[in-house]
Amino acid sequence: MNSVRVIALVLIIGGALGLAYGGFSYTKENHEANIGPLDVSVQEKQVVNVPLWVGVGAIVVGAVLLLSPRR
Repeated sequence: MNSVRVIALVLIIGGALGLAYGGFSYTKENHEANIGPLDVSVQEKQVVNVPLWVGVGAIVVGAVLLLSPRR
């Protein structure tokens, strides 16, 4: 399997996941203060929304790459 097909499959799977879930979240830890033996940290939850057009576009580009004739 060549690299173009792998990229096409990754785009199709990523686009489908983007459409299915609509986004993802992650936790970012910020170290605010170190006062002697006391370590104060804050965990902040970040949400990244994946627009509908990005998911559809990734699927379309992946399908074009997968179905295009090879030279």
